[in-house]
Amino acid sequence: MKIQKRQSEIRQQLAAMVGKETLTEDETRSMTELDVEYGANEKKYRAALIAEDTERRDAKSDLETRGDREYSDLVNRFELRQVALHLDEGHVINGATAEIVSEMRSRGGYRGIPVPFEALVLEQRAGETVASGTPSPKITAPIIDRLFPQSVASTMGGQMISIAQGSEEYPLSASSVSAAWQSTETGAVGSASAYSTAQRTLSPNSTLGIQMKITRKALKQSGDGLEQAVRRDLNGCIASALDKAVFLGAGSGGEPSGLLVGSYSITSTSVAAAADWSAFRAAVVRFMGDNAAMGPGDVKLLIRPEVWSKMDGTVLTSTAYSEWDRMLRNIPASAIVMTTNALAAPTGSPLATKALLTTNAGGVPPFFVGLWGGVDLIRDPYSDAASGGLRLTGLVTADVSAGRAAQLQILTGVQT
Repeated sequence: MKIQKRQSEIRQQLAAMVGKETLTEDETRSMTELDVEYGANEKKYRAALIAEDTERRDAKSDLETRGDREYSDLVNRFELRQVALHLDEGHVINGATAEIVSEMRSRGGYRGIPVPFEALVLEQRAGETVASGTPSPKITAPIIDRLFPQSVASTMGGQMISIAQGSEEYPLSASSVSAAWQSTETGAVGSASAYSTAQRTLSPNSTLGIQMKITRKALKQSGDGLEQAVRRDLNGCIASALDKAVFLGAGSGGEPSGLLVGSYSITSTSVAAAADWSAFRAAVVRFMGDNAAMGPGDVKLLIRPEVWSKMDGTVLTSTAYSEWDRMLRNIPASAIVMTTNALAAPTGSPLATKALLTTNAGGVPPFFVGLWGGVDLIRDPYSDAASGGLRLTGLVTADVSAGRAAQLQILTGVQT
């Protein structure tokens, strides 16, 4: 603005001089100086516009993410202890916890107290909430953690999607557009192919329930330590059940259809042989043939621990290498997930199990996991009324859907 104002003053002075028929030496010299200054100001003005544009872009990105950051800061101050005390004693919820509860209620209906998923930190799970497992203020000691399998949905490349309400549909390219050379000088280059898409829908048809009992002694004895215990216990139950449903969901009885069970047109290949690198290598080659992966480094692998045991114990003839060593030379250890929760135990004779391979092609995740709202925490005031206990039920609505079928491969009959 300062530069614009000065340029306007210079133009006004020059206009007055140009209108004269004769100029003095001072006026001529002044015109030359003003002309030089005007040219210099033009350069400054262009530089100022560039700088201002950069600042506006930075400010825009800051404004676009500020809301998420502020909400994240509120979630970090969310106290699950206040929710438990409110349900048990009618304690008034205040502070950041009250703000979040009010915000979530405005977006969707909850029978109980809504708890955001971010407050539970689904990647970290363990804990116990019954009286024998809660810490006493008399001794400072860590809570004995529950044994839960590691969360594998995110490790295998799945995308967690937060949905406020309704269903969400994700269009994926399913086009078979082809290229053709012009065979003659006047010939056509080939017929047009229609661009088409396939849709994957996440619907709020499946609700998971988590129940826990907190005794009166635990509520009175543990204080703030109870919050961490309840938080970890909810983490464990929710994440363990979601992991299992994502891969093994039956698609009936209220469960969503898991990747290994549902009808997603995923290529399934029977190995019917002992677990070795060649079976997984063939699946990687199929990924590369479908242009879904550039090489084995782009592939993530989900297996049972028994498969690792079999491959690690199979040593190649006249070498010190095992089949597992051959696998690690191609697929990094960070991309291999071993689980007893997301894959069924080996069955049959000889014992055999399944394995799943995924890849992230073009930034599109191989599968989606939708989570609606947050955890709806409801108190049961009757079941444990005689003992003064508190029974809580957490309701979570979730769904799973595969992305492009070409980004997933199932191996069956992997003998262990």
